[in-house]
Amino acid sequence: MTTRPRLLLLLILLLTAGAVVVGGGVAERMSSGGSQIPGSESSYATAELERRWPASQPNLLLLVSPRDGSRDVDDPAVASAARDLARQLADENTVLGVVSYWQAEDTALRARDGGEALITARIKGDEDAVDDALEALEPRYQGAHGTVDVRLGGPAAVRHASQEVIADDLVRAEVIALPVTLVLLVVVFGSAVAAALPLLVGIVSVLGTNAVLRVITEFTDVSVYAQNLTTALGLGLAIDYALFLVRRHREELAAGRDPRDAVAVTLRTAGRTVLYSALTVAVCLASMLVFEQYFLRSLAYAGIAVVLISAAASLVALPAALVLLGHRVNALRLPVGRRGGNPGAGWARLARLVMRRAPLFAVGTVAVLLALGLPFKDVRFGTADDRQLPSSTEARVVQEELRNEFPGSPGSALAVLVEGKPDATALAEYSGEVSRLAHVVQVAGPAGRFVDGKRVDGKRVGGKRVGDAPPAVGYVSVLHSAESASPQSVSLVKKIRSVPAPFETSVTGPAAVLADTQHGTAERLPWALAVIAVTTLILVFLLTGSVLLPLLTVVVNGLSLTAMFGAVVWVFQDGHLSGPLGFTPTGDIETALPVLMFCVAFGLSMDYGVFLVSRIKEEYELGGDHRDAVVLGIRRTGGLITAAALILAVVMVAIGTSRVTNIKMLGLGVGLAVLMDAMVVRALLVPAVLRLTGRATWWAPAPLRRLQRRVGLEEEARTTYPDIPTRTERPVSGRT
Repeated sequence: MTTRPRLLLLLILLLTAGAVVVGGGVAERMSSGGSQIPGSESSYATAELERRWPASQPNLLLLVSPRDGSRDVDDPAVASAARDLARQLADENTVLGVVSYWQAEDTALRARDGGEALITARIKGDEDAVDDALEALEPRYQGAHGTVDVRLGGPAAVRHASQEVIADDLVRAEVIALPVTLVLLVVVFGSAVAAALPLLVGIVSVLGTNAVLRVITEFTDVSVYAQNLTTALGLGLAIDYALFLVRRHREELAAGRDPRDAVAVTLRTAGRTVLYSALTVAVCLASMLVFEQYFLRSLAYAGIAVVLISAAASLVALPAALVLLGHRVNALRLPVGRRGGNPGAGWARLARLVMRRAPLFAVGTVAVLLALGLPFKDVRFGTADDRQLPSSTEARVVQEELRNEFPGSPGSALAVLVEGKPDATALAEYSGEVSRLAHVVQVAGPAGRFVDGKRVDGKRVGGKRVGDAPPAVGYVSVLHSAESASPQSVSLVKKIRSVPAPFETSVTGPAAVLADTQHGTAERLPWALAVIAVTTLILVFLLTGSVLLPLLTVVVNGLSLTAMFGAVVWVFQDGHLSGPLGFTPTGDIETALPVLMFCVAFGLSMDYGVFLVSRIKEEYELGGDHRDAVVLGIRRTGGLITAAALILAVVMVAIGTSRVTNIKMLGLGVGLAVLMDAMVVRALLVPAVLRLTGRATWWAPAPLRRLQRRVGLEEEARTTYPDIPTRTERPVSGRT
């Protein structure tokens, strides 16, 4: 880095250019699913039904309505046009299992007022194949067809629309975040050259991670949400790390070192902190690998990649650039940012105030944080549906019509896979028993259609049996009136699974997937928390050599997230501020999203925690006074952490401008957590707690201390800086 900086930067430039080529089409390779638990009952039933009776689970719905408002769907001209559409759709190579209201004469496929009816179908293949087929089908079937109008809905249309909206929103977020971030960096550094370096590192990090994700998509599914996480963390963390290194480098230059020596000292001190921070954040994100859903696992892939690439770019590319720039890193000074004065004096005064009233600030801050988190006690977990989308999106409009105007939506129906060789009587008795359950509209299968325990006819939904299984073997469709992501629908799944039957049954459908997801997530969550806690304790111990400080760090970081979780429930579940923020509250929170938000926000909190305790430890080893070390550590990092938090919050809020509710929740929630951590927890709670723990903060048994010194990459003592008074120049606690 110091002897061949030009060659190194040239290699990095070539690698970045290659990353642009490789990662260019990553968005098209991603999927919007991934919430299902592999190996669960619903997953097994879904796979079997897709293999044996693919038409049992329609993923494409054509909502057909008369163009002439005075007619209804039973009008002969309307019925004729609809039948022609159904036949045309059935002839498509990518489609099977087409069933229409006009064929099946099933009232569940007809709106209550007769103004609309459905054609249902199954697009073949995996998610990528379904998306490709839908893009080809959409222009041929959407719009006017003779006497009818057609709108497309169903799971395939909702997923496709989600991917398009997320991709568009990501571009807008980048357009918002980059210029605002540059302005903030200029304000922080007062130099255009110094400000540009962190932003360039962030761009390299995002491009590199996109290339890594593109490679990963060749081997496994990757969620479309991973790209949003890549942008947020790539810009945020890379800028944080580069900001920390550039600030320390400029301090070393101001102390009289030449550029190469300044880089060396910067890497031995701030560079060590960045390394530990990156490892800690990466471990927090890697904890999502313990979950089975590829939604969370793919976000772990993205998170690990973006953190490691951000750290590598900061610790390798940035030092080489700093060596080449030398003192020109301060060039192009602008009439903004700090001029003169005593850097960090305000933070030092705040730290002294907090430490003089440590019990008051400690208790008060904890009380406020717990109060902000109280709404989370009423959290209700659900799953994302079409209401994540903007209200004008056609796929959402169709689903709204199904919810409001139809007796039950085929897109949210439950399916019961029946295995074994039951006779027709046993299957009829089972179907009748299920039809008596609360919220069940009708049960239909090989034994007929049942409503409230009574058989209403001998037909199957669709008017004919699909597949070549015997009449008493196959699946039973359960149409219900409960919201697919509601506690009522989850309760219904449990009741269906408990209905006794002389044959094997497996329940699937949106509500069944939700029930299994909740169970699987709750089962794996303690393992994820254990991974985060244990690795965090180890890494903070290796950084500081303290036994108590790692425990305090974990507890304080956990408290910093209370406001985020409280706000998620109060705003996004209960619907407060839904008007100004532009989303539709559903009364629940996506089951996996709090897990993702915890891992990301906890990792980012550790990022700032590592910055602070590392500098406090450095001051403590230099002077030996605990209170002085806390004040000076906060004095020299308070402004830096605040600036880094503001920049990361800008990136997260830009992500939070998304029109998809879950992305909005992720961006705004994590942005709030970052600001609370930097401006409340680090400024008030941490100095208060450290004042109460005193010198015991740094205690460790002798064997552990020797281990830490051997493997902990100890920092070297720093020199004093001409622009910051030393202890002898300005006593901190009244003693020189």
